[in-house]
Amino acid sequence: MMIEDFNERTRMILRGIVEAYLETGEPVASRTLVQRLGLNLSSASIRNVMADLEDAGLLYAPHTSAGRMPTERGLRIFVDGLLEIGNLSTEERNAIEGRVAAGGQTLDGVLQQASALLSGLSHAAGLVLAPKFNAAIRHIEFVSLNPGRALAVLVTEDGQVENRIMEVPVDMMPSTLSRASNYLNARLNGRTIDEAKDLIHSELALHQAELDELSGKVVEDGLAIWTGPVDGEQTLIVRGQGNLLENLQAAEDLERIRRLLEDLENKREFIHLLDLAKEAEGVRVFIGSENQLFSLSGSSLILAPYANEKRNVIGILGVIGPTRINYARIVPMVDYTARVVGRLLS
Repeated sequence: MMIEDFNERTRMILRGIVEAYLETGEPVASRTLVQRLGLNLSSASIRNVMADLEDAGLLYAPHTSAGRMPTERGLRIFVDGLLEIGNLSTEERNAIEGRVAAGGQTLDGVLQQASALLSGLSHAAGLVLAPKFNAAIRHIEFVSLNPGRALAVLVTEDGQVENRIMEVPVDMMPSTLSRASNYLNARLNGRTIDEAKDLIHSELALHQAELDELSGKVVEDGLAIWTGPVDGEQTLIVRGQGNLLENLQAAEDLERIRRLLEDLENKREFIHLLDLAKEAEGVRVFIGSENQLFSLSGSSLILAPYANEKRNVIGILGVIGPTRINYARIVPMVDYTARVVGRLLS
């Protein structure tokens, strides 16, 4: 059954039930709808429509004498055809831009801020899937900061600039860092970080590199900090898991959240989310069992891709929470945050 199959009265009642449920998390009774919608209908007439919606698999009654709650299918029809998404205010847009930009000039800083921002605004968990460095490298530089610390700066051909702090011997001379930088830049020549790593490790293993032992150590350590997670997988940044523990109403809610937190810990599976987000240009909403990763936890996931200056999708960000999440508020917020992140990365 599609939303086009409903008459206006049925649409209004379904929307009223879902919106009331999203606000309270409680079953919605016919009397509540009469007061909420101001319809010139009796409770009996509304109950008849609710019964039809239940027969269609869009509502269910958790108890024999209770009101009705939307099923996952009912939520999907609401999101696809009845959800009224408002525009962000100028103040909200400025706040998002300011918070994300506060991450500074590094990719990691921007994405960390984006995840924390989404968590705070949604009162759920904010997610950001960060890209691995797989672009061709334009330049790499090691800069001495203070005794025992150096800054590794990497610039890719697509314009990404990333800085990492690395430990070095306390008595290391700046000239050692310069030799390591020159050695790497002479061999990068448009290669990706993985390609450069394989080449340089081969040279070092065969003692072909014209480097002293200390400079060679800087080269190896410098490459290591850019390889990221095991096997070069993308990194998942999660903020606000504690928000998921708020407003639990029953033991089954606690069990659902426990399963969700376990899913969030199993970060390897999130690589598949990028493929899901790439299929759409804007925001995608996954409700409950629609996403196999969270099918047992009964959660909703709101995602949007972000792109680099060449408009290539390189990561995703979004919010995960209970199925009664505030879709109308969070969808435009996720969409705008993704556009801000993409603009900053460009």
